[in-house]
Amino acid sequence: MEGKENNKGHRRSLLIRVLLFAMAFTVLRFVYVMVEEGACDEGQSYCFLDLNPLGSGKKPSKMPRQAFKSHEVYIQMQLNKTVNPELQRLWTTKEWRQKVDEFSVFFQGFMEEGLLKSEDKALCVGAKEGQQVLALREIGVSDAVGIDTVPSLPLVMEGDFHNQPFEDFTFDFVYSDVFDSSAKFAEEISRILKPGGIAVLRMHEMYSIDSFILSFFSNFGIVRSAKWEGNAEIVLKKNVNTVEFVERGKCSVRGWKKTVMEQAEPLIETEPLKPWITLKTNLKNIKYLPTVTDIGSRRNYHYVDVGARSYGSSIGSWFKKRYPKQNKTFNVYAIEADESFYGDYQKRKGVKLLPYAAWVRNESLSFEINRDAGSTIEAKGMGRIQPSSTNDTKIAGNRSVKTVQGFDFAEWLKNTVSADDFVVMKMDVEGTEFDLVPRLMETGAICLIDELFLECHYNRWQKCCPERSPKYQRTYGECLDLFNSLRSNGVLVHQWW
Repeated sequence: MEGKENNKGHRRSLLIRVLLFAMAFTVLRFVYVMVEEGACDEGQSYCFLDLNPLGSGKKPSKMPRQAFKSHEVYIQMQLNKTVNPELQRLWTTKEWRQKVDEFSVFFQGFMEEGLLKSEDKALCVGAKEGQQVLALREIGVSDAVGIDTVPSLPLVMEGDFHNQPFEDFTFDFVYSDVFDSSAKFAEEISRILKPGGIAVLRMHEMYSIDSFILSFFSNFGIVRSAKWEGNAEIVLKKNVNTVEFVERGKCSVRGWKKTVMEQAEPLIETEPLKPWITLKTNLKNIKYLPTVTDIGSRRNYHYVDVGARSYGSSIGSWFKKRYPKQNKTFNVYAIEADESFYGDYQKRKGVKLLPYAAWVRNESLSFEINRDAGSTIEAKGMGRIQPSSTNDTKIAGNRSVKTVQGFDFAEWLKNTVSADDFVVMKMDVEGTEFDLVPRLMETGAICLIDELFLECHYNRWQKCCPERSPKYQRTYGECLDLFNSLRSNGVLVHQWW
């Protein structure tokens, strides 16, 4: 009996030593966490492991830590993110936190690959309880949000997957594990994703990756794909040269843009007998885009004057003085083929002159210059592209034809501005609009223009006499068709004088 008692005492003593060692290890580990790399300042006793890799996209050897005075302070910080009692309860559960950590590791892999950056705008479609969104924010993607049919504010807002409440080209990265294999769902992801953006989709096993892309994401390339246990994950990259030009050649009309289009001044349906009065008076009815919507979220701001003539013709007299810019600085481009105006731009700061003719191809063109007798640089000299091949030849009156260089205006626009920019354009090209506008629509470059002021040239009635001008062969009806076509295709265009 005495031997048995000794054995029990020995085991009890051994168990106590093990427990004391475990307690000592725990204390030492806690102290190590508190003092490592000096992350916790004096007076703070709780450090939160922050998975944000300093925005570098690379996994650090030692995780940086954010310090809090206590665990309770950290929990309260998380709870303050919502006023919903049910979410407050949910967000403190171990299961919810574990899911956040799993998504953090998942998204961290995309940062290490360079497919996701800390400065990106990210969206999680079907985010439900918001674990994906919090995971993105914790690894450094601060501009992340989720949508779901039931909101979990502030991480997840309410939204229809088939009609998302975002502007075109809003996000750099989109994640969804609720893809419903519908064209409408795919169209919305394509619409809100910027060219070059990444879409990560998890779904039930796809029948064929090639047919999947062809059916839903024809303007994307495959980064990679994988299948496991009846499920699949596919990572797609939107083509960089993609301009959102959806069904039947239309630009996307969603959200604020749809509202603005509905508020635009009506087009003048009946041909005016005195267009020089009617069209000029109509300028008072124009609702400028920056007066009905905020343009502050755009990356850059551009004003493109096609057929600019002199600086004072429209840049100095109208755009600089009257166009509402919301205190934004605009890059100004003056496109003019008549060299007699070039000297006027040499002393103008902040204006880039393109001394060419806007055209549908890069080629030499015959350019007719029509100027009143005794005209100066400030006079309204008119130039238009002519089929004649005459070079520097003086013709009747004050008209002459010269050879000028034309350039593919649509391609230039696509290479100069992006979908993230705000672009205002005035076009007065003496009839060439019937060539340039179809080219802009054909290439999709028209969708890059936020607001267009277009002067359409037709055989209108003249001031001098009761007859139509022989200078242009187009009719007012053709001009009206051009304006209606632009508006029906999602372009905010105004009749200009």
